[in-house]
This record gives sequence, structure tokens and C-alpha cells, in this order.
Amino acid sequence: MQSVVPVAIVQAAPVPLAIGDGIAKAASLAADAISDGAKLVAFGETFLGGYPVWLDEAPSAALWNHPGTKALHQIMLDQAIVENDERLLPLQELCDANDACISIGAHERVRQSLFNNQLLFRPGQPPLPHRKLVPTHGERLIWMRGDGSTLDVHQAEWGKVGNLICWEHWMPLARAAMHNLGEAVHVAAWPTVREEYALNSRHYAFEGRCFVLAAGLVQHKDDLFDGVERCGGNVAARELIATIEADVLNKGGSFIAAPDSRVVAQAGAGEETLHANLDLGEIGQNLTSLDTDGHYSRPDIFELKVNRRAMNGVEWED
Repeated sequence: MQSVVPVAIVQAAPVPLAIGDGIAKAASLAADAISDGAKLVAFGETFLGGYPVWLDEAPSAALWNHPGTKALHQIMLDQAIVENDERLLPLQELCDANDACISIGAHERVRQSLFNNQLLFRPGQPPLPHRKLVPTHGERLIWMRGDGSTLDVHQAEWGKVGNLICWEHWMPLARAAMHNLGEAVHVAAWPTVREEYALNSRHYAFEGRCFVLAAGLVQHKDDLFDGVERCGGNVAARELIATIEADVLNKGGSFIAAPDSRVVAQAGAGEETLHANLDLGEIGQNLTSLDTDGHYSRPDIFELKVNRRAMNGVEWED
């Protein structure tokens, strides 16, 4: 098994709303990172479509029947990826051609609902989805809750890799489930890696005895205006975005943490690609003192049951 794995976090500005344009940008950035040696490339939360930051920053976004919020929701539904979406082929082809993996967030449409999906593209296989289990606070205005059917890891040649999204990292049982799956490398997808999010990501690395790629975005108010224009220039959507006071909305902060929680690579607030070589031998060394899924667990006292069935809500029978 490969003992040293080169990885990268692409900390970049998404193309908000216009997912086709965002895929083209992501493919170009991922290709550069892979060309520089990365076998795993991570992007932040909903890079494809951009993080819906107006929910936090536009004062009136949550008002009932707000025309700007409704207009943006319609754009997101129209633009969102769907199952077997051919627009994603450039990312899959990159993985196939280079024996690499790409973790990237996207808005996904299933029937009439939107999900926050962190997709793990891998060579020779379909993307591994992970739909956010609990949208946080204002996110519940747009995203449906995922279920246990997308709680999984990919077995790469060098070890297992998985994803969680944002505040899922504060769900103790979700963490326990992922630790049981035996991740060597974990992608923690965030909009911005704030101080408390950095603490959380380093804790995950220490608790799970794995490497963590804490991946954030860079996003500006002007990016949102540009995205609206690319999608037809809806006036109500522009008016809502205009009420946002800040110019810089997501501020990067990405980093890579080792299994003992130390930071091995750190990005700033702007756009950059962060590289590191991960020595997977550190995992076994650190398991000596702590294995939360093994010798530091008490299965005679605590049990966790994970329902991995897809919960579709409606079951059709002939």
C-alpha cells in the first residue's frame, strides 16, 4: 500500500448559481492540482453553485414570500446537478485518466427538492455521494435532509477516504459512524474555515486518527452578481444580493491536519491551492494511544445503529 499520498485543497471562488460554468472552472483547477502531483483534490462546500451566503448576509432573505429568495431558489433548482448528470463528465474523466479522486460540493436536485451533496469522484467508478444530513439554521430554507444511504467511504489504493459537510462535524454519532468506516483521509467541507471550524476539524483528525483536509471557499458579493447575470439577470435576485453589506463573504482558511491534530499546511484568506504529502504511517503510530472505534471504545456499554436505507418517503408497489 502506498505510504505517502500527495493531496491538495483548491481554495477558490466558485461560479455562484451557474453550475455548468462552475464545473468548467473546477475541472481546470483540479487538473492543475493533479498535474502538480495530487492524488486527492478537495473543494469546499457547494463549490458547484456556490454557498448560498445570502441566507446569512441578506437581512430580509428569510422573510415569508420574499421575491428575491424565491427567484434565487428557482435558479438553483434549474441549475442543480441531477442523477447521472453528463455535465460532470470532465471531473470523472480527470479521475479516470490520472487515478485520482476529487471531492467537491454541489447543489443536487432530486425530484422537486435540493440537497447539499459532497461528491467524491473516483477512478473507474461512479461518484460517491454524501448528502448533508442536517442543513444548519437558515440552510433549511433550501436544502432537504440527507439519509444514511449516502454515509460511506471510498476504498482508494492507498486507504479509505470520506466526506462530511460543515456542521455534521458536530454530530457525535455521525463522527462515530465515519470512524468505524476507517478513514485514512477525511474531507471536511466548509464555506469558510472559521476558528471554531478549524478546532472542530483538528479534533476530528485527533479523534478519528486520520488526516483531515478542511476545505473552504473564497466568495465575494460581486461573484453573486456575476452568477445572477450568467443565469439571466433576475431583478429580484439582484435586489436581494444588493442588500448584503459585506464585500468578502467567504474567506478561505483551509488547512490540512495530521492524526495528532497538528496543522501540516495552512492557506490564507485568498485563492490558492494548498498541497501536502501525507505519511499514512502516522495513523498506525497514533492509534497506539487512542482508537475510538477500538481499544478506546466500550461496545458493552455503548451501541450505535446506522440505518443505511434510502428514505424516499413514497414506496410504489405493483
